[in-house]
Amino acid sequence: MNDKNNFIKTPFKGVKMKFPEVSGSNLEFKEFNIPYDLGGQYNIVIIPFWRSHQVLVDQWATFLNTLTKMYPDLEYYETPTLSIGYKIMRFMIDGGMRAGIQNKRIRERTITLYINKRKFRNKLDIPTEKTISLFLINREGDILWRSQGEFSSNKAEELEKVLFELNA
Repeated sequence: MNDKNNFIKTPFKGVKMKFPEVSGSNLEFKEFNIPYDLGGQYNIVIIPFWRSHQVLVDQWATFLNTLTKMYPDLEYYETPTLSIGYKIMRFMIDGGMRAGIQNKRIRERTITLYINKRKFRNKLDIPTEKTISLFLINREGDILWRSQGEFSSNKAEELEKVLFELNA
């Protein structure tokens, strides 16, 4: 697959794009107000829309685990994003995810969002729910890098370059 077709452009230099404020709770029952309650100085937010996207999330997770060891101020989070109508089934949905994830650290970094997906996608300029989107943001919610889709060495190199510049 061609990376060019799978990549969302980083915001133009000088143009700040913000991650919208959204609330959710992780699979350990902790409430989060994103972007403000995330743990790192810099945070990567992975947005999967469908269960089938877990394969793509897992592709990125190995690389992101390595990056968080290299950059102590970096954290990453998976934010499964569901329509607000599913909120009444939250107990079952989150419970099913919780039961399927044995690793406590992964449950802590998985924050389920029950929101108006169309509005959320529009604010982030996410053109489709057919794949995952990734955002590197700071504590104020400024988007510093973005991508979508499967992991690739080109995307990894671009993210590493941005992190290196931020930590220089």
